[in-house]
This record gives sequence, C-alpha cells and structure tokens, in this order.
Amino acid sequence: MFSALPMYDHPVVRGETDAFWAAIRDRLRAEGVPAPETLTRADDIVAQWSDPGLLLGQTCGLPFRCYLHDAVTLVGSIDYGLEGIPPGFYHSYFVARADDPRTTLDEFTDAVLAYNEPNSHSGWAAAVRSGVRFRVGAVSGSHRASIIHVADGSADIAAIDAISWGLMERYAPETRALKIVGCSAPTPGMALITAFPEHAPSLRRAIAAGIEDLPSAARTGLGLRGFVQIPVSSYRAVPNPPVPEAYSLAIA
Repeated sequence: MFSALPMYDHPVVRGETDAFWAAIRDRLRAEGVPAPETLTRADDIVAQWSDPGLLLGQTCGLPFRCYLHDAVTLVGSIDYGLEGIPPGFYHSYFVARADDPRTTLDEFTDAVLAYNEPNSHSGWAAAVRSGVRFRVGAVSGSHRASIIHVADGSADIAAIDAISWGLMERYAPETRALKIVGCSAPTPGMALITAFPEHAPSLRRAIAAGIEDLPSAARTGLGLRGFVQIPVSSYRAVPNPPVPEAYSLAIA
C-alpha cells in the first residue's frame, strides 16, 4: 500500500502536508488499516491513480469523471473554505499581467491562453468552458509554469486553481507581476480516491478527524476547513471540454 497527496504538495507547505498525513495514518492504524509511514512522492501521478496499491490518492476532477470513476472508489473532497462556493468545491482564477490594460475576462477574447495540461479541469476545462474564446498557447506542464508564461509575455492569460494560486502567492515571485481578472464557475474539488473500497469508511473517518487533530497553524497553512462527501454524480455532471486540437479548429 502507498498514499499520495500530490495536488497541493507545494514546497512551502510540505511539512504541513506530512503532518496531515501522519494524523490520517495514525487514525487508520488505530482502526487496523496498515497505512504507510510516509507519503509517496513521485513524478508520474497519473500512474498512481490506477495503481492497485493506492490506499489514498488525490486526482483532478477531469480525469476522475472521464475514466477513473469506474476504476477507483471516491472517498470525498477536502473543503478549503473558498468564499462564495459550496463546501468541497473550488474554482479557478483567471490571471493576466498586472500592466495589461484589460481588466475583465470578456476583454480577453482571442488572447493567448497558457494551460498546464489538457487533462486539468482548473487549467484547461475551466478556461474553455468560460464562454470566452481564447487562442491556444503553450502546454506549460504546471500552474507555476503557466504563470511564468503569462508573466514573461509568452501568453496573455491562464486559469489557475484558486487553492494553488493562494499557495503560490506565498512562494512564487511571478505572482507579483500578475492580477486576477475573473473566476471560473465552481465545480467539485480534487477527488480523494482509493483502490481499496473496503477501507473507504475508515479513510473518511480518518481524514475528517485528521483535519481536526492538526495544530491550528498547520491547518491554516494548508487552508483546511473540513472533509466533504461529494457524490460521484456531481463530478460526472460537469461537461467535459474539447481536446486542445479540436478547440483550436473550432475557433479558427
């Protein structure tokens, strides 16, 4: 068995993430679940999602609703307390250079979009479902790289997961050159998943209690407010975006 929480494992909060896992681990072990001592950190997180040894993982909603929903058990979602949206949901910020004269999202029609990857809801799907027509720019590989593309002028705009944006404001200097020009519609947050359906009830109890067990400084550092069970149907109700190639042809 292994566990991985890669989606918000930013350097600035790695210690808090480890403490969060330790709280979950100890609760699981108290229920007889042989939870691993430490989190697994690997580059190929896509392979982790389908690994039969995954005790607890975390995936974006887009791959979950496209193909993972039949292969894994949904445990739930963490509530990060984002203002104005349901518990356990999230949204993206649309960010542009601070000196760009455009101030609203609608003004960025035909602007060049940098996006982290085509299977990202927050970076790709949220942008193409925004109602604004963009020109497809670089596949950056990460939200951090997307903001660098915007900051250095390689792109005009990017959609950045609001939780990642809040973390990057603390350690990525490029954010100081950018401004927020809009928000996407809220959707269910990052899905916590397991390959062991028999352990899902224990995982839910351990995550909820683990959040409560964390010292307040660690809980605040990670932005944790609570644990929410969002049904699979809510994830699957979100429309899937076109792939970048089809989107580019459609707006050409």
